[in-house]
Order: sequence, then C-alpha cells, then structure tokens
Amino acid sequence: MSSLTARQRLQRRHVRLRKKVTGTATRPRLCFQRTLNHTHAQIVDDVAGVTLVSASTVERALRGEFAESGTGNTRAAAKLGVILAERAQAKNVCKVVFDRGGNQYHGRVQALAESARKAGLEF
Repeated sequence: MSSLTARQRLQRRHVRLRKKVTGTATRPRLCFQRTLNHTHAQIVDDVAGVTLVSASTVERALRGEFAESGTGNTRAAAKLGVILAERAQAKNVCKVVFDRGGNQYHGRVQALAESARKAGLEF
C-alpha cells in the first residue's frame, strides 16, 4: 500500500495532467477545483497568465439557490457549468481544453463538464 495521502496522490495526478494540458489564447484551459463544500472553475489563458472567466458556488446567487441542499453536490456543479459557459460566450470564448485538476471524471467533475458542453462550450 502507498504511503502517500489522498491529497498527495491528487497533487501528483494534477502535475502529471498539467504537463500535457496548457491553455492558449485560441483555446484556453478550463480548470476545476472542488472542496467539500464548494466547486470552483475558471477559464485561463496560460500563455498570457490571465484568467478570462471564473465562476464559483461561493457566489451569492448560487449560495441562495442551493441553500437547502448545499453547494458541494452535482446539481450545483451542473448549474456552475452553465453559468461558466454563458460567461465564456459573452467573452467570445467557444473552445476550451478541460483540466480536471487530478480528479476522476465522475460526479461533480462530470456534471460541470457535461453542462458546460450543453450550454455551448466546445471541449
């Protein structure tokens, strides 16, 4: 059995992923982070070092909408994907490369990605 903690394994997977995935001006990177209570996503141009669009379940509008069920679930992540896609299209960003942050592609990661695709982002 590995002597690494779950957090260390996540960080290793993320570093391995980031070697391959970078955002450019024509195709920025959609990066994803999750905590126990919240989900954060942003679209980044790594060449210029600029965050183009960001969204989070910490924002007042989403906290109010999911007050009873919480913001650390797949429903909130799906709504976050729609909001992020709308903001990206307002900034003329249509194509992105997806950085899942070392997380497995299921649950909140999958919900955010699929809802962003349905809302018009192209991965």
